[in-house]
Amino acid sequence: MTMRVRRAGDTALLVDVEDLSVAHRLHAAVRASGVPGVVEVVPGERTVLIVADPVRCDLDRLAARLPFLTPAERAEDEAAAIEIPVVYDGEDVAEVAELTGLSAEEVVRRHVSGSYVVAYLGFSPGFGYLTGLDPVLHVPRRSNPRTSVPAGSVAIAGPYAAVYPSASPGGWRLLGRTEAALWDVHRDPPALLRPGARVRFVR
Repeated sequence: MTMRVRRAGDTALLVDVEDLSVAHRLHAAVRASGVPGVVEVVPGERTVLIVADPVRCDLDRLAARLPFLTPAERAEDEAAAIEIPVVYDGEDVAEVAELTGLSAEEVVRRHVSGSYVVAYLGFSPGFGYLTGLDPVLHVPRRSNPRTSVPAGSVAIAGPYAAVYPSASPGGWRLLGRTEAALWDVHRDPPALLRPGARVRFVR
């Protein structure tokens, strides 16, 4: 794996990698390595943040070890996709159809047909950025974000699809809604989605 390792403050390393697939594999490899003192491993689109307890983990030694970790195969590739049922009655379906030159029905069909992977989590607890959106549906965010988007809203923006885990402001284009709980503090783990997991939207 080609990577660039940098210090991120006194307690973390930020690793730049080639692409999302490598980020997921490095994330899994670090977690599986059992390095003492590693507190958290957070994958991004082309980065992995490794947070450690400096009392129990020498960051310089860890940085030197990273290129030699055996890249883990993504177990998620073999796991069943997480299915998210959707009612496609979103406020922006017609606008997305206009932007893409498709019919509203074709917008929905293409969204349902996608094979998605959770790139990373961010923005709010449980919010997964999903890759795999049909390129024709790559539309920009709204110029005027909504002050409140309901929890369960299924949305797209740029190359990503997502589901809002909780009510929050947002500028993504709303295609529909789901009753699936993306974030539940009484569940272990609370987040339904995890980096590297496969996702299918079901009409």
